[in-house]
Formats: sequence, structure tokens, C-alpha cells
Amino acid sequence: MKVLDRLEEWLIAALMGGATLIIFFSVLHRYLAATPIPGVQDWMLRLNFSWAQELCIIMFVWMCKFGAAYGVRTGIHVGVDVLVNRLEPTARRRTLLFGLLAGALFTGAIAVLGAHFVWDNGAHYAFLHFLGIEQPGGFEGPTTPDLEWPTWAVYSAIPLGSSLMCLRFLQVAWSFARTGELPRHDPTHVEGVQDGLPLVGEALAEGEQRERSGGPDGGPRP
Repeated sequence: MKVLDRLEEWLIAALMGGATLIIFFSVLHRYLAATPIPGVQDWMLRLNFSWAQELCIIMFVWMCKFGAAYGVRTGIHVGVDVLVNRLEPTARRRTLLFGLLAGALFTGAIAVLGAHFVWDNGAHYAFLHFLGIEQPGGFEGPTTPDLEWPTWAVYSAIPLGSSLMCLRFLQVAWSFARTGELPRHDPTHVEGVQDGLPLVGEALAEGEQRERSGGPDGGPRP
């Protein structure tokens, strides 16, 4: 599972970083192409960035689908649990398990329906063509307007992301059934930073207190 966790995180980070860079260069290109700078404007007008918006939309869709699965695993999804927490421990446990299994059922259904949609939208033709099986009159499927990518490849985010989200729901449900604990996200925790270290404000306040009380160790000044 650790390999899948790291792959999931790297994919989300790569999609987010790549989309940000594409948007940045697209805006820069649009600005420089409209600025009458000799040489630079002509060069910018020769560059074609008409595909940037479409690619960014595709990347954000994939990022959102896999980010939703990441949210289930880490517990960062927003949930209203005021009434659930007021239940008796047994009823609370059953309600939470029901919610997790319902989430797994829903995302599993979306994954199955999405897989059928992608397969009928041209994935079957591409798969058989890859195997060298020709299909006279077969349906290749539509393509995107700017990049001219097959839409079945773009829509594959639905079955893949939903399948991963279903797996995460089952993973959290199994862990909760065994330990009674749900994943919790601590917004103050930064991965890679040692726990127990003082925050910046706390460190500054501690330093000022030492200065007022004496030397760097809190003792009298020499």
C-alpha cells in the first residue's frame, strides 16, 4: 500500500505543478504577444498555446479525481458529524461503518459505469487495434477539440479515480472496524518536520523572555 500511496501523492503533485506551470507560461505568452517589443512579439505570435486551456482542464479533472481518493485516505474531506458524535458508541460505530461502506458502494458503481462508458467511447477499438485486431467500420471514438486526444483516454479518470476512491473507502472501513479510529488530518503538522519543535511564534516569544530575564540560558547577564 505504501507504493500506491506514494504513487498517488506524486501523481497529484505532478498534475498540480504541471498545470500551474502551463497556466503561468500561457499567461506570459499572451502578455508578451500583445506587447510591442521588437523581435519578442513576433516570436511569441509564432508560438501556439491554444492547447493550454484544454490541457489544464484535463489535468485538473484527473487531479480532482485522484485527490478525492487521497482525501478519503487522509481524512481531509469535510464532514458534518455533530449528530453522529452524540450517538452511543455502538450506534456511532455502526453509523460510521455504514457511511464508509455506502461511499465504497457509490464510488464502485461510478467506477463500473465509467468503465463501460470509456469502453464504448472508443477504448475497445484502441485496445483491439493495439493487439493488431482490425475492425472494419469500428467506432474509434471522438477526440478533444484542440489536442485531438481520444476522449476515452481523458474520461479514463472516472473509472480509475473512482476505483481508487472505492479502495480507500474499504481501506478506511477495515481500519475503523479493527481499531475504532478514523484518519484525522492535522493542519498544523508538516511532513518531514520533527514533532515537538516550537513554532516560529513560540520560539520568538521564548527568545524575548530569555533576553528579558538575563542571558541566553535564562541566567544573569555576564
